[in-house]
Amino acid sequence: MSIYSIVDYGATADGELVTESIKQAVEAAKNEGGGTVYIPSGTFFTGPIQLYSNITLDLSPGAVLKFSTNQEDYEVVDSRWEGVSRKVYMSCIYGDNVDNVTISGSGTIDGNGHEWWDVFRNRREELNYPRPKLISFEESTRLTIKDVNLINSPSWTINPIRSFNITVDNVSILNPADSPNTDGIDPESCSNVRISNCNIDVGDDCIAIKSGTEDAAEKIACENITITNCTMVHGHGGVVIGSEMSGDIKNVVISNCVFKETDRGIRLKSRRGRGGKIEDIRVSNIVMEKVFSPFILNLYYFCGPRGKEKYVWDKNPYPVTDETPSFRRIHFANITAREVQASAGFMYGLAEQYLSEITFENIDISMSEEATPEAPAMMTGIEPITNQGFYLGNVKDSTFRNITIENHEGPAFYLENCDNVEIEKAFSKNTKKEEELIVSVKTGEE
Repeated sequence: MSIYSIVDYGATADGELVTESIKQAVEAAKNEGGGTVYIPSGTFFTGPIQLYSNITLDLSPGAVLKFSTNQEDYEVVDSRWEGVSRKVYMSCIYGDNVDNVTISGSGTIDGNGHEWWDVFRNRREELNYPRPKLISFEESTRLTIKDVNLINSPSWTINPIRSFNITVDNVSILNPADSPNTDGIDPESCSNVRISNCNIDVGDDCIAIKSGTEDAAEKIACENITITNCTMVHGHGGVVIGSEMSGDIKNVVISNCVFKETDRGIRLKSRRGRGGKIEDIRVSNIVMEKVFSPFILNLYYFCGPRGKEKYVWDKNPYPVTDETPSFRRIHFANITAREVQASAGFMYGLAEQYLSEITFENIDISMSEEATPEAPAMMTGIEPITNQGFYLGNVKDSTFRNITIENHEGPAFYLENCDNVEIEKAFSKNTKKEEELIVSVKTGEE
């Protein structure tokens, strides 16, 4: 396959915009049926890049693609933004209905996000459309992103949408811990996705699996996802599933990962009105350190449009309809969490749709000696807490086996409106206040 170096089309690493030179190299490869667009060593300042089928964008060691912050440089395209179809600025690197595209090499893709973040925080009226993502593809197949260094994304970093057969391998993602909405990798209504050997340190969710909201025109599942051998740092969650899950999320395997200071560890979230199912999830061989709570399963999540309406927060049962989400067949095994701040785990199903078929096995949790009060989940009525055990509300047909919780206050397990929850071989170590190991209560209407 032919190689098309951008310098052969006039690109220079002198701070001048080289968008046209890169476009010409891409067009030359496209016209020949494919090829490699080569970025040599040096910093090249550019506007957004659109890729086509059978093209590899290869960044040599020392190569930097640094993207413009001028809104006028970005074409407006039809895409999804936070689970809803709408017009957005084209991503820094973008493809639509393409096949066999690769982004590779040891170089750096710099989204130059600081100006975008400032506008979003302080001058939002100047933002005509949602911020660009760093890399996104729409309705595409056979996508590979490997070996590259991704930094300072304007918003989400990698976001394939309605795409199939995706590999993200040995990628480093670094966005400042306080940067807004800078998720690491967000497959959305995709299938057959493999994420491995990545280091992700971001300002929002490290990996978030999504399938659109109730307002999406199409309900397409996100399924057959494997995540392995990754390190997650900072952000709001290590691996997050939902809250955009109206098209269903299923068949997800998460293994052999380390989470450090990710606020929450494994986090599932949704609410009434979204509909959809999260099911057949397996999580194993995970080590966490300094998280608020290692496990969150929350069907009263309140962020986003209509999230503060009574229909969302009311703890009384409602009729089960297509708008009722459900979580089931979710399994956790061989997980260690140290210096946990708020709770060992927080699980809260709907009054009319209990969380079901949840299992925890071989779980070792140690609460922090100097915990900071934090809210374990984002739902109405939950206050910041420290050193609590597992809190289960509206859970049924679930099992906890060989669980150790250290340095907690109060019961190791607090069960509210639960049915057929079995706890076997639970150990409480260095309890700060001696109480019953398990407390079970019934409250309100079931």
